[in-house]
This record gives sequence, structure tokens and C-alpha cells, in this order.
Amino acid sequence: MLVLIGPSASGKTEVAKKLIMQYGMKKLITYTTRIPRPGEKDGVDYHFVSPEQFNAMKKAGEFIETTYYNHNYYGSRIKDVNINKVVVLDPNGLNLFNKTFGLKIVSIFLETPEDIRIKRMRRRGDSEDEIKRRIKNDSILFNRYNINKLDRIVRNATVDLDILTADIYQYYQNNLALRTVKSDSKEDIL
Repeated sequence: MLVLIGPSASGKTEVAKKLIMQYGMKKLITYTTRIPRPGEKDGVDYHFVSPEQFNAMKKAGEFIETTYYNHNYYGSRIKDVNINKVVVLDPNGLNLFNKTFGLKIVSIFLETPEDIRIKRMRRRGDSEDEIKRRIKNDSILFNRYNINKLDRIVRNATVDLDILTADIYQYYQNNLALRTVKSDSKEDIL
């Protein structure tokens, strides 16, 4: 499984979309209590659920990881995890995936300068208050000291997104080939 992490507007969602469209990877569709943005579809971008539904799933032990980010809950359902999938997580989610799946995942941090991220957020229509809040929160949450294990850091500033995606996919394939998937308690998941 390929895990992409990075602060708001670092490009992780766009890279994930290209990995799916150009390389046939599947998206691990996570659950959120967030309201869909314009153009987002339930079951495609996220599984949009109410806070009550989310909490019931959490109590039933259906999630491998959950997080509270930007005033909304997010979670990855255990039964949806698969080796040929890509998922976008925060550092807490990555740490739980690392703990559970170890070498069965490859993690990449998309590092993008703050000024470029601010421009991207403005372009997608985020309010100035939202941008300030995200920048502040991300500076704490995405501090690399919060991440237990990270396979690679990729700078996403001026490189073409197709080239960046091709590089990430090749890195993922190379690392997957090197890692031996041995039988353990999570074999039925991956």
C-alpha cells in the first residue's frame, strides 16, 4: 500500500488521482464527517457519513485509524486496506499504518513551500481564515518529528505533476519488489 502524507495543498490528492488514472492503482476511500466540497462524490472521493455513523463504526472496531483534522473526523476502514491501493493520511494515521502493516506499506511525504500552498488554497476557493488556520495547524501536525517512519520525502514545488507522479510510482514499485510480504496476522488484509 502507498501512503501519501503532506500538509494542506501539498499536492497529495492530485498525485493520488494521477496514480489511479495513469497507473491503475485503486484509492483507499476513507470515511469523513466533512461536508463534500463542490464536485466531490460519496463513495468516490470519500464515504461521507454523519458524526453519529462515524462514531458507531469506530465503536464497532471497523477502523484501523481515525483522526480529527480541521474540525472533522476521518478514518480508514480495516476491510478496505489492500496492497494495490493508495491512501492520503495525516502523520497519526501513517504511524498507525506503520505499526500495523510495517514493511507492507511505502510512505511518501510531499513537502511544499508554504507560499505555494497558500496560492493553491486561494485558487481552490478556501477563505483567508481557513487558510491561516490550516497553515498554523499543519505547521504543528506535519512536523516530521511526529512521524515514526517515513520512506521518502518528495519536494513538490516546481516539478511537473506527471513527472512527480511517475517518480513516486516507480519508487513505490521498486520498494514493493524489495519488501517481502511474509505471512503474519494481517495477511488477510493485504
